[in-house]
Amino acid sequence: MRRLAAVLLLIHAAGPGWADTLRIATFNTELSRKGPGLLLRDIERGKDPQIAAVTAVIAAARPDVLALQGIDWDYEGRALAALTARLADQGLDYPYHVALQPNSGLPPPAPLDMDGNGKAGEPRDNQGYGRFRGQGGIALLSRLPVGRAGIRDFSALLWRNLPGALLPQHPDGSPFPSPEAQAVQRLSATAHWMVPLQLPDGSRLNVMTFHATPPLFDGPEDRNGLRNRDEIRLWQLLLDGQLGPAPEGPFVIAGDANLDPEHGEGHKAAIRSLLADPRLQDPRPQSPQGGTATVEWQNAGPMRVDYVLASAELTVTGGGVVWPDGPDDPAAIASRHRLVWVDLLLD
Repeated sequence: MRRLAAVLLLIHAAGPGWADTLRIATFNTELSRKGPGLLLRDIERGKDPQIAAVTAVIAAARPDVLALQGIDWDYEGRALAALTARLADQGLDYPYHVALQPNSGLPPPAPLDMDGNGKAGEPRDNQGYGRFRGQGGIALLSRLPVGRAGIRDFSALLWRNLPGALLPQHPDGSPFPSPEAQAVQRLSATAHWMVPLQLPDGSRLNVMTFHATPPLFDGPEDRNGLRNRDEIRLWQLLLDGQLGPAPEGPFVIAGDANLDPEHGEGHKAAIRSLLADPRLQDPRPQSPQGGTATVEWQNAGPMRVDYVLASAELTVTGGGVVWPDGPDDPAAIASRHRLVWVDLLLD
């Protein structure tokens, strides 16, 4: 806890308070469990060390808007409500939240082999990987009011309908794994949302959040790599007005792209293009221990895959990555991913 206290002092020193700045964060908590209802059970029991570590990290960073990944969705939102109650116990209230049903664990309209292994009905044969509906979903917590009528959910967009989509193929050029699968395959492995928030002066800030599939765990057809590419490209196409009306006013992209611009697998041109887009600015949040890295995988090592990107007209006053000092640090116990935060100046 001494480490978290130091982080808290560092974060608060980065900018003035709520009256002047807005702190937006993204955090892949990896809280997902192996069955429905298990996350709610573990939160309510109050004895799970990972859950305690996740809430400690969030409470130390104190974001005003928090994009979460790796949290199981349930129809009544009970797991998310239980988590926000735990945060409230630590003095951090989020009266507004968004938790729409994700694609993870959502079966296609009819049983199909969606991953090309010759079997149907397995976790990878759902619209996004999941043992059950909503496993490993996303959520948005906010101290700012949510304009629910203006939420845009792109999660039902078929992959083949994305402009410029690159769909996987068999060596003979036929659709992988089948034309029937590609006819129903959604683009989003988890979800893509644009959520309008009302700023204190009455203006609007659009928060775009997602959790892309890892560009791994496939074969020579590169199904997951191509999907990851197009999941990241969606945001630029949205800004171009190719997916309906382009968003008006300032915006922030906050989520897990599962792609490092320099290291590891995947189509790096996708994330490099997003980071270089003149309509965006990349604050490059860092930590003294890990630099710009936001995750540390056992085999692949540290990488930058989680992002908070602000639109060009916004003024960034600070940012950082909550990186642990050692294995006993709550940030290490919580998740392999680190909470990433950026402070924006409120005019």
